[in-house]
Amino acid sequence: MYEFIDVVFRSLWISGSATLLASLWSIPLAYYIAYTGRFKNFLIPVFDALIGVPTILIGLLIYMVFCNHCILGIVDILYTPYAIIIGESILITPLITTISYRVLEKNIKTYGELVLSLGGSEKQVVDTVLHESLTGLIATMTMGFSRAIGELGIALIVGGNIKGYTRVITTAIALLVSRGELEEAVFLGLILVLIVVIISFISRYARKIVWG
Repeated sequence: MYEFIDVVFRSLWISGSATLLASLWSIPLAYYIAYTGRFKNFLIPVFDALIGVPTILIGLLIYMVFCNHCILGIVDILYTPYAIIIGESILITPLITTISYRVLEKNIKTYGELVLSLGGSEKQVVDTVLHESLTGLIATMTMGFSRAIGELGIALIVGGNIKGYTRVITTAIALLVSRGELEEAVFLGLILVLIVVIISFISRYARKIVWG
């Protein structure tokens, strides 16, 4: 049971960190595309397509970058939680960017133009649009987190499924299945589903507070 708890909290930490990291560049990028309209006819379809990229492919590419004698092998983060965080943040970047873009584009057209027509500054436009988009952005980050915590390929390839260090829920489930311990695997899978549901309810509650 202690190992299960350890795996759960590590999964929350890694996937939560990956979601925050991806949001740091995805949301500003989405705002830039929505506000300026530049490259949207190219970038948004590309990001839409990249949402479905297999996680094992991203894991392999990350491995080829950080392995010994590779481009960034000197950083020495392969088979650490940080490698998983980087991989998962890359995985969910297209998802967060495209959904954030649609939320922000709608509010820029609705509120941004209104603020400018009333003589508001660019800063006031940004403040107003972000405030009106906050609930949608929270929902987007929740979706990104759910995608991150449920992936297997990246965590397995660049994390190595090391007990007490890089083992997360999905890799633990894979290990249990390979051992034939199906009941334990199902139990851990149900915990994963429960976590995602709880995070979803917390997100909905947070959006209600924002609208207050």
